[in-house]
Amino acid sequence: YPLRRQRQMCIRDSLQTEFESAVADSKLLAQRPDNPTLLKIYGLYKQATEGDNTAKKPSFSDVVGRAKWEAWTARKGLSGDQARQAYIELIESLK
Repeated sequence: YPLRRQRQMCIRDSLQTEFESAVADSKLLAQRPDNPTLLKIYGLYKQATEGDNTAKKPSFSDVVGRAKWEAWTARKGLSGDQARQAYIELIESLK
């Protein structure tokens, strides 16, 4: 099974490269996405890079922090690769 493992690693490396490119592209979009879309981008990015959210929920008065926390928590259970793919697709749709 060494060839299968090597192929899987190659696919994962390719996905990581595409993800990194999408992250760079996200900073160069012609128009700033609306807030719900920005939160979706944030949640997918955090899930792709850190996995499930284990941070404490911010206080009610921290509106921005709470919205970000909820956007990330909404992605709970997605694998890193699934989150990276969804992030790539979302950024592509915004170009």
